[in-house]
Amino acid sequence: MKLLIECSKKETSLFDIADGIILPLKGFSVESVCYFTYEEIEKIVKTSKCEVFVKINKNFMNEEIDSLTEILKKLDGLGVKGVFFYDLAVLELKKELSLSIDLVWNQTHMVNNYKTCDYYHSKGVRYALLGKEITLEEIKEICSKSKISSMVEVVSRPSVAFSKRKLVTNYYCDLGESGSSELVITEKVSGDQYHLIEDENGTSFFLDTITNGTSIINDLYSVNVEYIIMREYGLENIFSELVTDTMEYIHNSCVNNNYVLKYKKLGDYTNFFFKKTIYRVKKNGKN
Repeated sequence: MKLLIECSKKETSLFDIADGIILPLKGFSVESVCYFTYEEIEKIVKTSKCEVFVKINKNFMNEEIDSLTEILKKLDGLGVKGVFFYDLAVLELKKELSLSIDLVWNQTHMVNNYKTCDYYHSKGVRYALLGKEITLEEIKEICSKSKISSMVEVVSRPSVAFSKRKLVTNYYCDLGESGSSELVITEKVSGDQYHLIEDENGTSFFLDTITNGTSIINDLYSVNVEYIIMREYGLENIFSELVTDTMEYIHNSCVNNNYVLKYKKLGDYTNFFFKKTIYRVKKNGKN
């Protein structure tokens, strides 16, 4: 098992502490808070000791395919460890261009069963970032039955949705006010709060609660999950310590129970790891 991290800032010593880093490519990725140009990624690949994965997880329009083609060629030549993708154009271009770069299937809510994971594996995809809406038992099933190498996001303020619309701008326009590019909203039914961040690509929604999956890392280790992921956003004050402790924990075979006890301080919210998603059909607005 290895630890991948996604940081909230560009200059950080953590690049040489973790096993690997995720670098969202500016103009080609969404649902992040810090983006990197190709030139910045190139420099990090050449100077950092860790594995480098690049995030390219936006939907692409027809007029963007040429620029996507060129950037994939560059990344293939640069020798990054892998590319997270959402749009199937990335998978098709890898095939058409005979690229050697490894891909990470990153279609959020759709990465939820071993048969589909095996389908993508048969098409040349090496990794899958498993959906945030499945349980620990479902993760274990995928790991035991699929040939694909699994990644699981264990600690983060999870991204839950993305819209190409400039929703924060529209909100303030409707009010006749000027505002920032960020906004916190409360969902009326659940009472959950979400943090909205708008940039040139659109609006990203983040749950305003930290998912604490430190308690399941040992279970993931036991079923050979290849990478666990931690994202710094919302954890800036503790992230360096968390990464250092997690590296020691996983590289010593997850036997230190004090690690789990220590990080109970991150809270008891475990997202869907122990809670099934149940869909009920409504008739006339009633269950």
